[in-house]
Amino acid sequence: MKNTIKNIFIIFFSFFILGCGPQNKKRFKAKEIYKSNSLIITQISENAFIHTSFKQTNDFGNVPCNGLIVKDHNETIVFDTPTNDKSSDELIQWISEKLHAKINAVIPTHFHDDSLGGLLAFHKKNIPSYSYVRTIELAKENNFVIPENGFNDSVILKVGNKDVITKYFGEGHTRDNAVGYFPSENILFGGCLLKELEAGKGYLGDANVSAWSDTVEKVKKEYPDVKIVVPGHGDYGDGRLLDYTITLFKGQ
Repeated sequence: MKNTIKNIFIIFFSFFILGCGPQNKKRFKAKEIYKSNSLIITQISENAFIHTSFKQTNDFGNVPCNGLIVKDHNETIVFDTPTNDKSSDELIQWISEKLHAKINAVIPTHFHDDSLGGLLAFHKKNIPSYSYVRTIELAKENNFVIPENGFNDSVILKVGNKDVITKYFGEGHTRDNAVGYFPSENILFGGCLLKELEAGKGYLGDANVSAWSDTVEKVKKEYPDVKIVVPGHGDYGDGRLLDYTITLFKGQ
């Protein structure tokens, strides 16, 4: 009798640990939730969405360009604009109508048009923009729309009750490339500083290839708990994107 009770207890305990315990919480399954000719939105976690727009280039063809939306309650923050004002208007409308959320801020992570090409659309809707101070300087030099608020090292903004961090770690793809971090879901938006797995080096016209690996090493050290990493182009993944980018530019 004692053995029978003991066996039932073991079976019950095993079932709880393996099947019902909180550590076995079902993994979020990413899904594409919006698609038009100019904009794709993919939900990658409970409160994070990749927006993908397109840029026609001479060297690389029609390039998909990623940004990130993070959400808490009825508020959002957007990292990088779509590549033009039309796609940005489409994104702003989607956030308003489908997420029923306000956009607290837009954060271009560097001065290229795959990061701030649609900034005017946000400004016209009175959505404040933030960027690293060097991004503001380079936007001015290149006659692009200029982000409104600058930060010297990092800035922490609120989305709902959650923090959203944007920080500059050093040069790489450009002299001004910053990254965004959403601590509540351990999601890193690396922008064009980070490469998808198996990617080439891409456009290097404004790059500092000798500093690139060291910069990404600093990012990796700062965010050891990262679970999802979103690059500026291509597929998102995990911390391996940091390691891949470090290796790609090592010893350059």
